[in-house]
Amino acid sequence: MTSSRPRLPTLEDVARSAGVSRATVSRVVNGTRNVDPEIQRVVQEAVQATGYVPNRAARSLVTRRTDAVALVFSVPDHHTADDPFMGRVFSDPFFGRIVGGLLTVLRPRGVHPVLMLADSEEARRSMVAGLRQEHIDGVVLVSIAPGDSLPFLLTEAGVPTVVFARPTTPLPISFVDIAQQAGARLAADRLVERGCRRIATIAGPYDSAAGRDRLTGFRDAMAEHGQPYVPSVEGGFTQEGGERAMRQLLDQHPETDGVFVASDLMAQGALLVLRDLGKRVPQDVAVVGFDDSSAAMASRPLLTTVRQPVEDMAAEMARLLMAQVDDPAQPTRSVIFKTTLVVRESA
Repeated sequence: MTSSRPRLPTLEDVARSAGVSRATVSRVVNGTRNVDPEIQRVVQEAVQATGYVPNRAARSLVTRRTDAVALVFSVPDHHTADDPFMGRVFSDPFFGRIVGGLLTVLRPRGVHPVLMLADSEEARRSMVAGLRQEHIDGVVLVSIAPGDSLPFLLTEAGVPTVVFARPTTPLPISFVDIAQQAGARLAADRLVERGCRRIATIAGPYDSAAGRDRLTGFRDAMAEHGQPYVPSVEGGFTQEGGERAMRQLLDQHPETDGVFVASDLMAQGALLVLRDLGKRVPQDVAVVGFDDSSAAMASRPLLTTVRQPVEDMAAEMARLLMAQVDDPAQPTRSVIFKTTLVVRESA
């Protein structure tokens, strides 16, 4: 009995279509460097015309690459994927924006992101041990874990890695970040420009680099505007944290007429509290957020916020990582993106 399954195209079929040797097709398909660009174009067109799909396992043996990179979320210890904390983390639009940005670069290259979660020191060390066995080409690391050891462990293991945001400990590791303090200054300038005089802030976690930098930048800018003391309450980068911090802030400083909130999710929570208390925004209290995420557009009123271009940053992370994978001798790099103020209704 003969099979009705159609014959799959082979390297030989591509070679005949392109008018080149099988060896040349193999070099192009396997990503070998120093192939004439015109030959690459002809072969790639032949691959599309024939419908040839490379054998990933065979290609991996040749190139020692799997065409897969790990997208690692490193979170505080002792949290599991089904607890309320993790539900809040992965419902944050910030993480979806990172994935979207990565895919714009990885998908055209045929590289697949593999999601990994590091939620304990044991999990971090076990993950690095597995990566060292060459099961993955490199790592894009997004860490919200205070004092995270993963950047050090990955550097020590020699795993190609790019980190979202500057690591808290200086390391020879590539990272992408924004000018955090400059972004917070934009928020201070906007509130002062609106005529606010009793300005406070809801800060991110004090033990995170982003939380500290945004708080420092905002306080420095306010000092330059003549306000030497800025009341601050930690909000934890969650909507619930923003609600709790806003109530605490108004309990302690009821005269507050302007608030910089260090993330849009926290600002969304703060706006809910202001509405519940009968405070008009921006007439009674002006509010500026940070991120320009979907939460800013879901807020009522629409949120004035400091934009960080997360999708562009994630795409740059993917480019930096693939450059390391292609050429392990490349030096580590940092790329710092500028922030901009997006003016809407809340300030």
